Amino acid sequence: MTSRITELSVDCADPAALARFWAAVLDYVVLDEDRDLVEIGPAGREDARLLAEVRSGPVPPTIFFARVPEEKVVKNRVHLDISPVDTDRDAEVARLEALGARRTDLAPPEKSWVVMLDPEGNEFCVLRSLAPEHFSL
Repeated sequence: MTSRITELSVDCADPAALARFWAAVLDYVVLDEDRDLVEIGPAGREDARLLAEVRSGPVPPTIFFARVPEEKVVKNRVHLDISPVDTDRDAEVARLEALGARRTDLAPPEKSWVVMLDPEGNEFCVLRSLAPEHFSL
């Protein structure tokens, strides 16, 4: 027996705003939305087809943003790592800052990644580029 990651859940104060941020970061779209819960995922995702794909192997998970009353108070124990696919890391960091993310000093300067905060203060890392002209091991 085995399982697949099919959804990630993020507690937040403003699901719609945080979903819009992450949809822009990941090139996802809003799949379902109400006042307290917003789901984003890849465009064209169809649930009937999804079941067969999930059973055969990993698929990109959807992300749920759920309104909760409490504020974030400590560093996340789990975070997202993202890698740009069509530009270099620094250009991607600049794009994310324009979307509302903030750079932190949590990664030492000599490291190849940048630690950032989303608009609600959740940590995430921007790793090396996967674009062919920028990719190196």
